[in-house]
Amino acid sequence: DSAGGGLTITGALAARDAGLPMPAAIVAFSPGVDAARAGESMLTKAAADPVLDRASLDRMSNFYVAGQNRRNPLLSPAVAADLTGLPPMLVQVGTNEMLLDDARRLAVRASDAEVDVILDITAKVPHVFQSFAGILDEADEALDRAALFLRQRVRG
Repeated sequence: DSAGGGLTITGALAARDAGLPMPAAIVAFSPGVDAARAGESMLTKAAADPVLDRASLDRMSNFYVAGQNRRNPLLSPAVAADLTGLPPMLVQVGTNEMLLDDARRLAVRASDAEVDVILDITAKVPHVFQSFAGILDEADEALDRAALFLRQRVRG
């Protein structure tokens, strides 16, 4: 989730580029996939997001970016990476998240690269709402959808 959702995408990109085996599927909850934080939802959802704020995102992002170009494909795959060849992905996000546009742009870019992608947007829930399993019905339902997605793609 969040930064980990972004790392899931960039880890798959790095594996692809290194010729390593790819995962069977990717599930990313509320992924942070634009280090430039250029999505419109960074502004339009700021008041609605009870978890994230711009100052905290910028501070944490600075640790991760460490002086690199924020448009580096491994830092901003939603806007800069070639996603061709990635495995099927499920991207879940809530409408009350500053990172909503990160998820939307990632899904569009993946679709444009002919990646099997499902963008699963849940209304009126906060950042990484899936962590409220057992508390929010929407979290339980989203996790059920993620489990179904994985069961359909991972053979054990």
